[in-house]
Amino acid sequence: MKPYSSQTTDLPRARVVSLGITSATFASVKEAIIEAAKLGESRTVCFPNAHMVVEAQQKPELAKAVNNSDWVLADGVPLLWAIKRLYGHQQERVAGMDMMPALLEQAAVEQIPVLFYGSTTDRLKEAAAVCYQRFPGLKIAGLISPPFRPLTSAEEEAEVEEITRSGAKLVFVALGCPKQELWMGRMRGRIPAVMLGIGGALPILTGEHKRAPAWIRSMGLEWVFRLALEPRRLFRRYATTNALYVWHLSKQMIGSH
Repeated sequence: MKPYSSQTTDLPRARVVSLGITSATFASVKEAIIEAAKLGESRTVCFPNAHMVVEAQQKPELAKAVNNSDWVLADGVPLLWAIKRLYGHQQERVAGMDMMPALLEQAAVEQIPVLFYGSTTDRLKEAAAVCYQRFPGLKIAGLISPPFRPLTSAEEEAEVEEITRSGAKLVFVALGCPKQELWMGRMRGRIPAVMLGIGGALPILTGEHKRAPAWIRSMGLEWVFRLALEPRRLFRRYATTNALYVWHLSKQMIGSH
């Protein structure tokens, strides 16, 4: 296994409340991830939005796991606005839902084995079927649906060995926040692959869930679109998270003057 390198952590980062967001373009990050994957380097990639920022503010262990990642990429438009307001920097959005298919396409071309970790067995099978159709030649080294409970130390070590033996160089982790970020934090340096926390990207990939149109995403209203689709599940979360995000960001803005 290639040793962990801090090279990518030397990229400039812009702090938004609890997290340091990597200043990089979509194209440059994609290229760097592919190169690290081909070398078998153990790297982690997080895609924070406003919800993750608030979660990290409340959970120091999550903030540590995310900030220790090699790339911390602005997935949510509200983070782009915050960076512009705080630092005068126009940061490009680097969303996990866009990065995943871009990497899968490149992995198919360069024959880089990939593995999906998390979600349910049925959803993983559906995702694999879609990938084989959309990305001809893609090598899927494994589909792992872990139990919905904490793993024992022995079980976790067995998974490390399984993923390592699979030969996967890109591992897409679909456990949701904060489980996926904490899991990647524990696996960093143990699994010789680039691990990416993709959250709810699999249902979008399979077509089970719809993604907001581009014009809605550009306005930072993707959360409104999702709320309209799942009001019962998301109303309380968004009402609380959005208010706390504005509160914490306002405190940072006031403190920066």
